[in-house]
Amino acid sequence: MQVHLINPSHISFGVAVITPRWLYVLAGATGERWGTPRITDETLDPIVDTDIQQGDVVGIGIHTGNALRGYEVGRVARARGAWVVFGGIHATLFPDEPFEHGGAHAVVRGDGDLVWNQVIEDCTTGQPKARYEGGQIGAEGFVPARWDLLPPNRYMWASVQTVRGCPKHCSFCSVWRTDGQEPRQRGVDAVVREIVELRRKGFRFIALADDNFYPVTLEDLAQARRRSDPTRLHELEALRDERFELMGMLAKLPDDLVLYTQITMEAAEDPLFLDAMRKARIRGALVGVESVTKEGLQDVYKGFNLYGDELAARLRAFKRHGVHVLGSFIFGLPSDRKSTFEATAALAEAADITFAQFVLLTPFPGTLDFDKWASSPERQGQAVDGVPVTQHWLIPQHRRPKVFAAHPTMSAEEIRVQTQLVWDRFYSLGNVWRRSNVVKSIRNRVAFVLVSKLYRQMYANTGIATDSARVQRSRRWARWLGSLCRRFFAARPMPDLVVPN
Repeated sequence: MQVHLINPSHISFGVAVITPRWLYVLAGATGERWGTPRITDETLDPIVDTDIQQGDVVGIGIHTGNALRGYEVGRVARARGAWVVFGGIHATLFPDEPFEHGGAHAVVRGDGDLVWNQVIEDCTTGQPKARYEGGQIGAEGFVPARWDLLPPNRYMWASVQTVRGCPKHCSFCSVWRTDGQEPRQRGVDAVVREIVELRRKGFRFIALADDNFYPVTLEDLAQARRRSDPTRLHELEALRDERFELMGMLAKLPDDLVLYTQITMEAAEDPLFLDAMRKARIRGALVGVESVTKEGLQDVYKGFNLYGDELAARLRAFKRHGVHVLGSFIFGLPSDRKSTFEATAALAEAADITFAQFVLLTPFPGTLDFDKWASSPERQGQAVDGVPVTQHWLIPQHRRPKVFAAHPTMSAEEIRVQTQLVWDRFYSLGNVWRRSNVVKSIRNRVAFVLVSKLYRQMYANTGIATDSARVQRSRRWARWLGSLCRRFFAARPMPDLVVPN
């Protein structure tokens, strides 16, 4: 009997930017009793059906974007006589769907770290339960990843998780509903050991794959101080102290490490925290800007962000402290107007952010936006090839809408085209070369240009374009650029590196 762990994808690039951490965590959770699990990441290569044999256990992790491909893989695996188990955010939200569409024998909801071993045991005895509740386990239960199973020379960045959960409640995000609003911070020693293991293997670029690396803001502390009961204040101070302890330990690791994380805009008001990030070599952060207008921020329940000139100044604060921003912007909000696209592009340039992504407003399950969108009368009866648009993830990729909600002033095609133009402007060769001055050597500037172009091909053209020729051309470019870029990220292994005291 073989245990398979599969990350489904309808596009394979041959190389990938960041390791899909969950695959290697579940590999660690598998234990040794059933041998070494076979890992397939379809963003690298499609699964080989004949590798799956009768009696095998196949674990498939799905989010909304890859659910349809995951169901295809599940049906194939079941047809070959394997036990099929689904998990991940989408399966947690829609636990009945994998049975209907994916040939599932079982579904795991929530965290799989502790329950996965029991799932395998039940499958091997021929008695799997239909559902397993993994819940939201405490940080002490987080399983370390089996990085010894990584295929060589396929990923540019490794990934390590330091915290699950986010205290915010943004309308477009499901994390606070699925992972909870109470941060579950992993022990400092466990995080550092894992980073050291990855640097020994030759990874020097590592993503801290957290829901929010800055779970305690200065405003949170100020509010807690106003309470008569100091209990909450002490809890928040302990969480904050652990963040600083972690960054202090990271600062003791090799100088060539480059770390990257995800953080909220409020961190720009916290110079002590930003300075600690710089010393810890956390060189970049994904910051959810979402909108450059006050009305747009209200649309997504993100009133804690600034807008306009104040927003640009806040974003520049990150860079002054040595943290380069990947700004994330959403187009298609009800308050957006034709002028919003130009204003967003101009602000991204004025704020001097290093990278940016411009995404179309998509109602993802588990979010407040989805609940509002799916329940509106206009959605009832809408379908593509017989599939309700309220289950848009089940519509084949090439037929799936790019914009889902009717806009009060613009057509869906207008929003899509304008979004593509903003991508084109931000990632034009001239603008990319100008931004490449964040690194000094010509070699590193060339690497910056190539990575920028790769990012654009992977996340813009293949996701927004409707011209099939353009999509196919982008895939070919991404495969070539990915293979070339990986060499720039490779580092000499450090097998003798020790965990700092």
